[in-house]
Parts: sequence; structure tokens; C-alpha cells
Amino acid sequence: MGTVHATCVAVESVGILLRGPSGSGKSDLALRLIDGGASLVADDRVHLAPGEGDDSGAVVARPPAALAGLLEVRGLGPVPVATVPSVRLGLVVDLRPGEPLERLPDPTSCAYLGVTLPLLQLDPFRPSAPAVLRLAVAALRRADGHWPVAVDG
Repeated sequence: MGTVHATCVAVESVGILLRGPSGSGKSDLALRLIDGGASLVADDRVHLAPGEGDDSGAVVARPPAALAGLLEVRGLGPVPVATVPSVRLGLVVDLRPGEPLERLPDPTSCAYLGVTLPLLQLDPFRPSAPAVLRLAVAALRRADGHWPVAVDG
């Protein structure tokens, strides 16, 4: 597929692709996730490719060589951070800073390279944003990667 304008982090080995225009909070949210134990895959540009071997049938995210290991931190510039070289994507997040979000949204998805991935909408600057993403990853892991997670009631 090539390179997309996004940031990617790995939370418990699940790749989260953070999408949004410049200034929408991709790097800021990635920094807060990294501070809580996530690993950076790529910031600002993410290379997406079909998985091979054990990752066959998946989308794998990697950093472009020129940006590998760097996170842009406003006020500091690009800084080196610990990274993982690649991750299998499990979740895509469209960042909507300052916009009201539905309380109980219908499940949505998007596709890269013919692979359907769950899609969430999130205000990255809400204090709960990193926790919301950790909960989403936990739900995906419990549901073996399927979305949405059924709730019996």
C-alpha cells in the first residue's frame, strides 16, 4: 500500500493506527500511551504492507527509515524513543479533537490492503483517551480480534 499520514503505536502487541490531520493530537496521544507502557512503531508517516508468514492475511505497520525511532514532541522537536520495528494492525482510530462523540456509536470499520479493521472515533485530548484505547485493545484480545465485542444483557 505504501505510506500513510498517521502515527502507530503497539499496545500489548496490538497495532493502533492514529489518523488525523496535522495538529490533531496523533503524536501527543502516542506520547501519553508510550508513557503508560506502549511502544512507538512510527510517527507522522507509517508504512503499511501485507503481512507474511504468521502475519499472513494481516496489515503490518513499519516506520519509514528516515523517521524510525523518532517521535515529534511539540516544544522539543523530534526526540528518540524506544520503538518496535513492526506490528500487526488491530485497530484504527480517527482523531476528532474537540468534537462531540456519540455515546453509544454503531460499530464501524475501515479497510487497508483488503483487510477490514475496527474503527473508533476519539477526542485525543480527553484525559481518558489512553485508557479508552487500552480498553479497546483488551476487548479485541478477549474477542480474538473480532469487533464489536458482544455484550449480553
